[in-house]
Amino acid sequence: MQIKIKLLVFCLAIACTMLGQQNDNSPYSRFGIGEISDNNFNHSRQMAGLGASYLDGYHINIVNPASYSFLNSTAFDIGLFAKRTWIEDSKTTTKIWSGNLDYISLAFPLTNPINEVYDGVQNKYKLGMAITLMPHSTVGYNISSLDSLAGIGVFNRNYIGTGGTYKLLWGNSIRYKDFSFGVNAGYLFGKIQYERNAVYQASEFAYNTIFSNNYNVSGFLWNAGLMYTKVLNAKELKENRNLPSKRISLGLHANSATGFNTSSNINDRLLQQITSSVFNIDTINSVVDSAGSGRLPAEFGLGLTFYSGEKSAIGINYSTSLWSQYFNEAAGDLKGELKNANKLSIGGYYRPNYKSFDNFFERIYYRYGAYYNTDPRVVANEQIKTYGVTMGFGMPFVFQRKISHVNLGLNLGVRGQNTPISEKFVKITLGVTFNDDEWFLKKKYY
Repeated sequence: MQIKIKLLVFCLAIACTMLGQQNDNSPYSRFGIGEISDNNFNHSRQMAGLGASYLDGYHINIVNPASYSFLNSTAFDIGLFAKRTWIEDSKTTTKIWSGNLDYISLAFPLTNPINEVYDGVQNKYKLGMAITLMPHSTVGYNISSLDSLAGIGVFNRNYIGTGGTYKLLWGNSIRYKDFSFGVNAGYLFGKIQYERNAVYQASEFAYNTIFSNNYNVSGFLWNAGLMYTKVLNAKELKENRNLPSKRISLGLHANSATGFNTSSNINDRLLQQITSSVFNIDTINSVVDSAGSGRLPAEFGLGLTFYSGEKSAIGINYSTSLWSQYFNEAAGDLKGELKNANKLSIGGYYRPNYKSFDNFFERIYYRYGAYYNTDPRVVANEQIKTYGVTMGFGMPFVFQRKISHVNLGLNLGVRGQNTPISEKFVKITLGVTFNDDEWFLKKKYY
């Protein structure tokens, strides 16, 4: 147990350090509150995101908190990613590497299933809980363009954005027979920094203009979920327990629009370089700790997944976010034009033989998926669209005499095709899930 606690503390320390770093580079993150993070963990992302309806007794699903009560053991999940992006406009192509820690989460059943075996009593209710720390949105871009004016000469326009928002979630779930219900409640926090400037190249002693705006964000988040599961061949299973169970899970999750508060600092100034080390600075506008407010959109999602024993699963999920409701007093003209966003995903897995003792490759989850979504941001009167395919491997390993999993995945996608700026990306994801079935285990003495 001491080793597990030390591992948890170490991972939390790494998470707090890495989550504070910029982890992506996209011009589209300039608008709204930034690039919204995917709440699906890596095992679900490999199936294009089946979070609304996907159930797994050993992996965490925070998209639908009703899933927590289906956990069979404690799960500690940590995810990372590396991303290669090709950003293209009409003239150039820029290649960028980015990456960082994606999430860290701990979930567990509040009643250990092994106790039921010991006691010979089947509990009517199943309870589960989860705690998660992860980004909610990220802002990361550095754009430069060359311009000129008559009588002034050539100058650079630079647009820079960094920072993001994060969320700490606490979720609980209860299950009775085929139905489960769960709620996530969380705290939203973070800091976003924007800067735009004009740097003159040819004019001696010219004043360069620098406009900067940074603001802190704080607020509360929540979402709720429902799940229904049904074994389709229950009658056949009573007659022959060796048959694989055929079951479905139907899930939906939703949250209302939620408000947040901001505290802004604005500093607009002129900067004149006289010599290599002497500057003349003139302040145009300075505002400190200006209070503001904002609103994040309501969201809704639903899905259906079919399972054939432990061998395979396939599902379809749909979600929508009402970004037309969004506003942010601190962002000013960086709000951009936002429309409601939608996502459709299809995916699943195949596992040849999870009981195989002599063939590791037969115990692997082979996951696949495809997705299409509309982005809330609009460029040149065109709502940005993203589509891609996903794939991955769920590889079991033994840690502390328990079966755990390494989830290695790939996401190939295109965003903003046929718009002034398009992105092609390859995203490599790595998730590690440590499982332990000894939490809340009653000690038996004979």
